[in-house]
Amino acid sequence: MTISNRLTEVLGIEHPVLLAPMDDVACGRLAAAVSNAGGLGLLGGGYGRADWLASERHAAGNARIGCGFITWSLAKQPALLDQALAHRPAAIMLSFGDPAPFAPAIRAAGSRLICQVQTVAQAREAAAAGADVLVAQGTEAGGHGLGIPLNTLLPLVVEACPQIPVAAAGGVADGRGLAAAMMFGAEGVLMGTRFYATEEAAAHPEAKRRILAAGAGETMRSIVFDITRRNVWPGGYTGRVLRNAHAERWLGREDELQLAAEQVNRDYLAARERGDFDVAAVIAGEAAALIHDLPPAGEIVRRVVAEAEAALTAPRGIV
Repeated sequence: MTISNRLTEVLGIEHPVLLAPMDDVACGRLAAAVSNAGGLGLLGGGYGRADWLASERHAAGNARIGCGFITWSLAKQPALLDQALAHRPAAIMLSFGDPAPFAPAIRAAGSRLICQVQTVAQAREAAAAGADVLVAQGTEAGGHGLGIPLNTLLPLVVEACPQIPVAAAGGVADGRGLAAAMMFGAEGVLMGTRFYATEEAAAHPEAKRRILAAGAGETMRSIVFDITRRNVWPGGYTGRVLRNAHAERWLGREDELQLAAEQVNRDYLAARERGDFDVAAVIAGEAAALIHDLPPAGEIVRRVVAEAEAALTAPRGIV
């Protein structure tokens, strides 16, 4: 039960399944579980906190994992990259910014450079910077992104950068998604929401429950939660989250929200502390509608590969 290709060879993994480096949620325990099952676990370096990175790298033990960063935020704290590279990670993933300033240090440390991209222009920029792997992130993905659907973006990125293996991200939750992505030219998948709903993920039980309960069309992409969290992103990027009462209240009223942001932010932080997800965001993608259980992460890796192999080798009917 194995799918071998350029992606598995470049990253030195058994299965072409990567953990999205979700800020806070992709903890050391989760990253280790994915890697120990034959995929590649990536710590959620996110906006960057040195103490969190240190503790979660320790929690991962001897597992061969990597780390992901929000590139524009890493540029404000470049020492975090040195901290991550000191542990000789299998890979560093960069997304949302120019990877070129960081690529030489990553290569010098012997780590692979994974670049997540949301446009073909970004894919070409990452290729020029020396990316070893590209992740084509469709708009279906949870968290921040742009507006191009995966089934349009993925083949365009594959065609634009044929020399680099590409993984697909956005709306993938099972082996059917991996098989479909491979038909579009991908050589693997990077999954976030599916691994959010696992035993090891460092997330509130109520957030996980809401992912299991979500149906189709119950996510939204907007800047409501960025304004609420007073978290300014580069223009054009929006965040996909599960719809909740807070989102419905402020969607379309972003100017008013800006004016009330200080008080709303205080209320939001208090809601997050008490696990009130009618206010706090569950950062999840459209794949939530396909998720109905809360297994160990290693089971997800094995299940996705087995389902993909079955889908790819099944006899086709005559049309």
